[in-house]
Amino acid sequence: QVQLMESGGGLVQAGGSLRLSCAASLGIFSFNSMGWYRQAPGKQRELVARISIGGSTNYADSVKGRFTISRDSAKNTVYLQMNSLKPEDTAAYYCNADGRRPPGDYWGQGTQVTVSS
Repeated sequence: QVQLMESGGGLVQAGGSLRLSCAASLGIFSFNSMGWYRQAPGKQRELVARISIGGSTNYADSVKGRFTISRDSAKNTVYLQMNSLKPEDTAAYYCNADGRRPPGDYWGQGTQVTVSS
């Protein structure tokens, strides 16, 4: 069974930084793409950033220039470096993987990020 385990969330002041990690139970090239989503209270879950198997990335407009998604295939881990954090970045952040072998849509349990003003 595919498992995704997030870590790195926490409480930070506005302007600060955090790095989220998503460790996969399979090699990351078992997935067509991996990404980070977030969901704030009362809002829909939204895409934050995504990286494809080929390494191309895309970001939500609201985080462009502040967040960076990357991966380490040796550690089966995808990262989200978040800089210049704003209170509106406060949300539960979820790792997602689009499975290739085996196929499927996989989610982690989420990690909370809280940015104080």
